Amino acid sequence: MRQRRSAQQRRRALEFETFCAGAAGRLLHAAQLLTAEPPDAAPQAERLLTRALARTYARWDRLRGEDPYEAARQQLISRFAQTAWRYRRTSGGLLDRLSPQERLVLVLRMSEGVAEEQTAAALGLPPERVHQILLRASAAMLSRQTPAPGRPRREVATP
Repeated sequence: MRQRRSAQQRRRALEFETFCAGAAGRLLHAAQLLTAEPPDAAPQAERLLTRALARTYARWDRLRGEDPYEAARQQLISRFAQTAWRYRRTSGGLLDRLSPQERLVLVLRMSEGVAEEQTAAALGLPPERVHQILLRASAAMLSRQTPAPGRPRREVATP
């Protein structure tokens, strides 16, 4: 009995390590966008991701038949939403001028490609409100790109 449990734990750990090897980079990018930290220095994003992955690992055996990436992203979203007040300070990241809610909607819709209805359900908002937030966040990002009078336009690196 003890050997079987040990074998199950090893299999579970190996499955989770394999999942993390494939998905952690993309999830870290989403966490960096959410926390508005620059990619080269993102300790808050790393902590956010670590907590989300820990919760995902705790539920790993119950995820059979579910998409583990979706479960990890949901944990990331809920962890961010619970602590969003921490991320109001500007930190030099790409989305640092947006509110946490605007960042969350923009990341889910534009970076992660989550449908408007799914985003609304995940955040507990009506789809129309998600659409309004996305428009406002997009406008804010576009207005940030327009140069001020007398200042040269900054080039934006595209991935």
